[in-house]
Amino acid sequence: MALQSPRRRTGRIPPTARLVRGATLAGSLALLPLAAACTGEGDDTTERSRTAVTAAPEAGVVAPAKVEVIAGLIGCAEPRIRVDAEELRQGVCHTKQADRVITTFPEEKYKLAWLDAAAGYGGKHLVGTRWVVSAKPELLEGFRRKLGGEIQELPGFGPRAEPSAK
Repeated sequence: MALQSPRRRTGRIPPTARLVRGATLAGSLALLPLAAACTGEGDDTTERSRTAVTAAPEAGVVAPAKVEVIAGLIGCAEPRIRVDAEELRQGVCHTKQADRVITTFPEEKYKLAWLDAAAGYGGKHLVGTRWVVSAKPELLEGFRRKLGGEIQELPGFGPRAEPSAK
């Protein structure tokens, strides 16, 4: 009977972990153009500032919804799907008013991981149950009335445009 050699760590990352990391990276990179266009208004706290969560009487749907459903509710007839992975699904809408990025997640843990990764870019986002909508900050309140959720301001890294309070 031959002896089996002990198992050794190969240094390889399991395929599922690679997919999660890749999807998180793709989602984060998708926010880069939106985050770059946003100003660093607000205080210097590192916590996310939030508005009150309200119901979405206009939506008439229960979250989590599909990218296409959310897009239709915020005035986008046909979103272009740019990420379709196990961990998230993301679509972008180009309108005359502004671009909107809609990201949905099969589980809440993936949304939380995405928000943590996106925090480095800062900006405001409308966050609901297993979905996030990214758009110009002035549009988010109107979307919140239609979709529900809460507006979160992610802190971002690096210097801010406003003067320091020293």
